[in-house]
Amino acid sequence: MGKITGFLEIDRQDRTYAPASDRLRNYNEFVIPLGEDKSKEQAARCMDCGIPFCHTGCPVNNQIPDWNNLVYKGDWKRALIDLQSTNNFPEFTGRICPAPCEAACTLNIIDQSVTIKTIECAIVDRGWKEGWIEPEIPTTETGKKIAVVGAGPAGMAAAQQLRRVGHEVHLFEKNNAVGGLLRYGIPDFKMEKQIIERRADQMRAEGVHIHTGVNIGVDKTTDELKAEFDAVIISGGSEKSRDLPIPGRDLHGVHFAMDFLPQQNRRVSGEALGNVEPILATGKHVVVIGGGDTGSDCIGTSRRQGAISVTQLEIMPQPPIKENKMLTWPDWPLKLRTSSSQEEGAEREFAVMTKEFVGNDRGQVEKLVCVRVDEKMQPIAGSEFDIKAEVVFLAMGFVHPTHEGMIDDLGVDKDARGNVLANTINYHSSDEKVFACGDMRRGQSLVVWAIREGRQCARSVDEFLMGSTLLPR
Repeated sequence: MGKITGFLEIDRQDRTYAPASDRLRNYNEFVIPLGEDKSKEQAARCMDCGIPFCHTGCPVNNQIPDWNNLVYKGDWKRALIDLQSTNNFPEFTGRICPAPCEAACTLNIIDQSVTIKTIECAIVDRGWKEGWIEPEIPTTETGKKIAVVGAGPAGMAAAQQLRRVGHEVHLFEKNNAVGGLLRYGIPDFKMEKQIIERRADQMRAEGVHIHTGVNIGVDKTTDELKAEFDAVIISGGSEKSRDLPIPGRDLHGVHFAMDFLPQQNRRVSGEALGNVEPILATGKHVVVIGGGDTGSDCIGTSRRQGAISVTQLEIMPQPPIKENKMLTWPDWPLKLRTSSSQEEGAEREFAVMTKEFVGNDRGQVEKLVCVRVDEKMQPIAGSEFDIKAEVVFLAMGFVHPTHEGMIDDLGVDKDARGNVLANTINYHSSDEKVFACGDMRRGQSLVVWAIREGRQCARSVDEFLMGSTLLPR
């Protein structure tokens, strides 16, 4: 382990943010790293528990105590090797993962968990800075061809793993650039897009064939795909947004969050918006319906665009400020969390149901008619109220992947929620040649789960094609 008494002597210290007044002026990342000495000090707090519960919280099975110890000892290069042995893209998770590993940390029992996510990010960022991260080119070729459809983190992880054992891998993406929700949903102020692009460059150098602007089921048929390749992995996202079918839903100014956020990401990157109506919050009263990460991203983007006000509505009751650790630890607790975007300026309302969107005679939304609800989400009589709104973003999550096109054409079975049916033992769909992973299989989830599923699916495909595999689960 690191310093034996480190957790007793050193208090938790995490990364800080640039002031809101500064960061609202642009779309750049604003998290301030700890620096080498502070990172080593924080790594010294790791207890090297007899049972490292952080492992139960980490979907990719990061060997957290091992690389904490290596950072403490100053062996950053070995720490990077250890980290990348379980996680293809730690710079993604080090920025946008909610860190369930920290919730499971033994020190979290006293609210002093190790800054695992911060140390992870410091390791990989140093690896890029020092030039330690290089293409891992296979030494042999298997002669097998694999198609991976959907270049989000699950598809990228699967493609990279399969290429590194010598398969010919073709990664297809319907958008103009890889990254999936990381590219077109997560704002640049949370993760700048050159971070994705340098991984894509690494994959190209390793021999992965990346095809962007190719929509399977439209530009290339699924029959053609299956005829050309020995195996197919479908790893698209859960793109069907949950709607709110109430009176006034068709008013101008009521939008899905995922119609709004990708536009701003494209503006920042200089990518053309295409033939769509621009959605902007500039000079408007904004209401965001949905209290999760997507809603928070709408807040931060609206504030940077110059919204007059932002109100966020959540139908669930306000969670407790502090969880009961004896009941929740080491599981992810339900408690009140405030994101950096919410800190930048948003009114938050809990236990509120929207009953109606009301517009003017031009068909433009002007206000929301709302009502407060009880613990059973039933309206409370006499609690109705209005909220002024000139633009509304629906950020209530996603129900399942889009079925039209590829999924319908493949004819694969779906589960009760509308996701592609496949298990986590071999990720096989009902079609012998087709495997499924990521949000397309498990539903809306975290980037760390997508990477896990992509890696595990790659192992199953390699075993399917070769009879055995050396790829890790």
